[in-house]
Amino acid sequence: MNSSVTRRTFATGVGAVLSTLGIASSVLMKRVSAQTSSGHNSADQNSMAPDASGIRKMNAEGKPGGEKDVIMPVIVHNGLIYVSGQGAHDTRDAKQWTIESHAAMVMDKVKKMVEIGGGTTDTILQLNVYLTKIEHWDGMHKVFSTYFPHGGPARTTVAVAALPGDSLVEINCTAAVARK
Repeated sequence: MNSSVTRRTFATGVGAVLSTLGIASSVLMKRVSAQTSSGHNSADQNSMAPDASGIRKMNAEGKPGGEKDVIMPVIVHNGLIYVSGQGAHDTRDAKQWTIESHAAMVMDKVKKMVEIGGGTTDTILQLNVYLTKIEHWDGMHKVFSTYFPHGGPARTTVAVAALPGDSLVEINCTAAVARK
């Protein structure tokens, strides 16, 4: 048997075991704890400190989510930011709705949630776009492209029967925490 294949298999197995045991999370927790105790950004880090599992759950204001919150708009774990589905929730009369206005409202919300998690639009890796009509694709894409001047992320767009919250579009995403 080839020894390089055996080493690769062993290394992959060890990596999987360490990941399962949360070794990387505990190292990250120690680093955050050390920075907090040394006084660097302690107020920011205390409000954004991960729980024992290394998961930070935040509300739309960037504050830690409460026990009664059923859905968290922002979750940060292992250097990734997960943003739940954001809709327009338009209170205007439905006759005034356009896909362009809804796409802009939703992308502004997505951008804000990613920033709360510590990322930027340039660190968004994947977006899922849900449209109430596939005919809205062109209008959504026109607005969408203005948010990614340096090239966009991977994206899936699908049409659905309906969306909650008076919205023509809903978007969720995964982003990386920006390096400082």
